Amino acid sequence: MSFNIRDQIAWVGKIDWELRKFHGEEYSTHRGTTYNSYLVQDEKTVLIDTVWEPFSREFLENLRRRIDLKKIDLIVANHAEIDHSGGLADLLREIPDTPIYCTANGLKSFKGLFHQDWNFKPVKTGEKVSIGSRDLVFIEAPMLHWPDSMFCYLTGDNILFSNDAFGQHYASELMYNDLVDRTELYQECIKYYANILTPFSKLVDRKIKEVVAMNVPVDMICTSHGVIWRDDPLQIVNQYAQWADDYQENQISLLYDSMWQGTRKMAEAIAGGIHAADGDVTIKLFNTARSDKNDVITEVFKSKAILVGSPTINKGILSSIAGILEEIRGLGFKRKKAAAFGAYGWSGESVKMIVQKLEEAGFDIVGEGIREMWNPDEPALERCTCFGRELAGKL
Repeated sequence: MSFNIRDQIAWVGKIDWELRKFHGEEYSTHRGTTYNSYLVQDEKTVLIDTVWEPFSREFLENLRRRIDLKKIDLIVANHAEIDHSGGLADLLREIPDTPIYCTANGLKSFKGLFHQDWNFKPVKTGEKVSIGSRDLVFIEAPMLHWPDSMFCYLTGDNILFSNDAFGQHYASELMYNDLVDRTELYQECIKYYANILTPFSKLVDRKIKEVVAMNVPVDMICTSHGVIWRDDPLQIVNQYAQWADDYQENQISLLYDSMWQGTRKMAEAIAGGIHAADGDVTIKLFNTARSDKNDVITEVFKSKAILVGSPTINKGILSSIAGILEEIRGLGFKRKKAAAFGAYGWSGESVKMIVQKLEEAGFDIVGEGIREMWNPDEPALERCTCFGRELAGKL
């Protein structure tokens, strides 16, 4: 499959309907994904990015249907990660001396991943290459989301090839933002930002301001995953600016795991207390052992506060809670509050441990948390409800 997105510009990538896990087993892709590659034909022919290695041969076969591979004059590699560069090795066996334009960090990444001394042409922000009637302008974008990442801008057609930025893992035959379901699209966009780009929010904000300061028109944003933004393409840039600004909604999320339902009962009672005190706040509960962790992380991103609960086991906490807390720590959320809760039988360390981990993750801790013994009875559940009411007041 390939299609024209403009005269002399084609999408030549791959739609992966079957993908359900990405970055190994780290990221869930309920709606599949795409690996977007673009072919620009002018006096010179340019290939921008490739596809993931399992689809490399299929990619080359499709590309041959559009063009003799030997007519490709240069390759732009915006990012070295394998889902973008996986087709390079097979391609360069066919056209071995073709120059590859990438950042200096990209050169290091490519050599580390492929162990090949290809014809690399490192570029910096503002450098350009003429392809005939148009220029390609390069814009470094380090840590969005690898050190080697960059954008490139095509003059004349006013297209920003943004690589991972502004993308989403979303498979669709429609391939344009104005044709797909907007709710699904934005669900995947915020999930992508929350789970991948949150740690780099300050850099996102800085890069957006830098691109805006270039004062160039942007009629289309061609990402490396998901749909192409052609209808009001700057809407996703504006949305990124909001997400990068320590984003939160009027939401409180409760994350818990439970061995014999005691901690679950506490979570529900606390949620009831919050709701009684503040009927406007959105409250969501997640059993982390039974919920998709990336979906949970997305809700943490949206929340102004989280409550985390686990029973005590072997003087510790349950593994799903330990895992999600490590994910949260690594993402570096800002301006969020948190509290802990949990049931226990005899030693009861879980609440203190959760508080410590939340502090390490940068959360503003509200109170010492609450713990109850064994299977919480009515007085214990009432204490939890009161805890929720008081917490809502503090928030």
